[in-house]
Amino acid sequence: MSGVAPTHSTADRAPDPSPAPHGRARPERGTGRIRGRLLAGYVLRVALIALGYYAGGLVGLLRHVTVEGATVTPFWPPTGIAVACLLLFGAGLWPGVTLGALLVVSGMGPLSLTAVGFIAGNTLAPLLSCALLRRTGFRTDLDRFRDAVCLVFLGAFLGMLVSATVGTLMTVAGDGLTLSDFWPVWSAWWAGDAVGVLVVTPLLLALRKLEVPRDRAQVAEAVALAAATAALALLVTRSTISLLFLIYPLLVWAALRFQLAGAAVCTAILSVCATWAATDRAGVFARQDLIEDMISLQALNGSAALTALLLAAVTAERRNTQRRIAAACDDLAEMVDVLAPKGRGPRNFPAGGRTGQRHG
Repeated sequence: MSGVAPTHSTADRAPDPSPAPHGRARPERGTGRIRGRLLAGYVLRVALIALGYYAGGLVGLLRHVTVEGATVTPFWPPTGIAVACLLLFGAGLWPGVTLGALLVVSGMGPLSLTAVGFIAGNTLAPLLSCALLRRTGFRTDLDRFRDAVCLVFLGAFLGMLVSATVGTLMTVAGDGLTLSDFWPVWSAWWAGDAVGVLVVTPLLLALRKLEVPRDRAQVAEAVALAAATAALALLVTRSTISLLFLIYPLLVWAALRFQLAGAAVCTAILSVCATWAATDRAGVFARQDLIEDMISLQALNGSAALTALLLAAVTAERRNTQRRIAAACDDLAEMVDVLAPKGRGPRNFPAGGRTGQRHG
């Protein structure tokens, strides 16, 4: 007998089971990579939101006032940053808002009950605003009148009730603020958060889709409008004569000519100048006490933002309607050209025959 093992044909050979496990492992590795990338993207967005919130907080704290022993900011940009980010990227990124609020509080001093209330209120308020806006079918383009109204009354006025109420209650519980001082502190807190939404949220939503005009004349007009708004805002907010109403023609100009982008930029310029003057007790703000100054400041910022935002939304909605009507007319004209008999289409009418009646 030969010592060579008998050979088997290919048909008799059992299939190699090794590819099956490898075939199952490849999708698992691919899924793991996808999950890793999604997690990395989520963490990156949370970190960016936190940094943006923290940067906005540093800007807001540059101008603060003391109301009944509590430190409040008449213009708090982080609320607008939080609402805009949650609207654009989803409410699931709320940890970025919490982390940003924690960074702001940590820079102000050790954690306390008041700090916990600040973090909780400033996290819940943007979430509530975002939820309310999404329930109404809010569009971030802000090209409809209803979107502007919802942002003002639901996103700013109603949503920021949470942060003001929670923050002030925690201040009463932690820092010994008396209940008699609750409403002055609450109103200043709420107004600062609401103005932050009215000013910063539309600005971020507009910058997201901002396109540089190709027409040099339009670019020059935009630069001139921004410069005129800044110069006039500095003048009227620091003048001893009450001339604040002079800024409104420029806001109307910005809303009519540049819609949301122009209205948001000019409103932000005015709010910064007015807050700067009010905290310095300069100009028209020097003749009143602190509470009256805060009321005048928030009335100015709120009315300016409301006017510019609503007018910009109405203008954008009207232009979109005109574009849709023009497109429908073009489609109808093409359909008539296709369906009309040759030689009898509307383009063969003699000059002056606008009604389709032939002369002669």
